[in-house]
Amino acid sequence: MSHGIPYNNEPRPDTGLYNAKLGIWLFLASEVMLFGALFTSYVALRVGANSWPTGEEKGLNMWLAMTNTFVLIASSVTMVMSWAALIEKNLSKYRLYMGITILCGFIFMIIKAFEYGAKFSHGTFPREDTFMAIYFTLTGLHGLHVLGGMAVNAYLWGPGAKMWHTDPVRFTNRIECAGLYWHFVDLVWIFLFPTLYLMPGKHP
Repeated sequence: MSHGIPYNNEPRPDTGLYNAKLGIWLFLASEVMLFGALFTSYVALRVGANSWPTGEEKGLNMWLAMTNTFVLIASSVTMVMSWAALIEKNLSKYRLYMGITILCGFIFMIIKAFEYGAKFSHGTFPREDTFMAIYFTLTGLHGLHVLGGMAVNAYLWGPGAKMWHTDPVRFTNRIECAGLYWHFVDLVWIFLFPTLYLMPGKHP
């Protein structure tokens, strides 16, 4: 009787992927459907509305959001560099780049917390109108994904790195899978930023 899908280091002949990588791609496919449904709902609500405000009119801080965009793009670069360091069999270099990736995640969340705090201090909550409900739903869900990625990366930077000494290939593959998730989180934000902060409004 089967007790689950076994781990493999070599790509399977039927998929061209090792099992963990196939699994993360399937998971990301479900995430695409989740965010795709939310973006589609946004489009439907916007098209059906007689008027729609811009992010600037709703008090969204474009410069903070732009800073966060650069922070996440930088974190994607350092995530790749951490994986490349393991390919070079350099664990200390891996820890450096993964540490920077985690730090970028913290910076992103601190800036986002500052944005949320400013909204709450002015009495702006999701119940205010449709735009703010969408803003808090999309950015809040994305923020939870960032926190999840940070938790995984922190584990792989700390206690999870012990696997490097016993099974370096498998550990390297884990970093690659974590990197695919992190890149997805960054890509979602690259779509969120112009959608919420830069898109022109619609007025009757």
